[in-house]
Amino acid sequence: MRSFKNYQGEKTKKSEGAEELTKKIASAYDGKSSGEIWLNILSEAEKSKRAGTLSNEEIDAFYTQFSPMLSEGQRKQLKSVVEKLKKI
Repeated sequence: MRSFKNYQGEKTKKSEGAEELTKKIASAYDGKSSGEIWLNILSEAEKSKRAGTLSNEEIDAFYTQFSPMLSEGQRKQLKSVVEKLKKI
């Protein structure tokens, strides 16, 4: 399994949009517990935000692409994480 961090630096092909990248990230976490996934995403996003390599717009775009794949409870949890990250 590749980590979320590895995806951060990847360049997508012009024909490959955020939706395809989101699917790749989701498949990389297949079989992992939701706790492991949330901790890894939060950790990597926080590092990137502090380093200035992740903007609020990119965080919003991730939420927009990823949230439809989640249950209502997971979507609320992700929204909470998004709001915390945007304040960093």
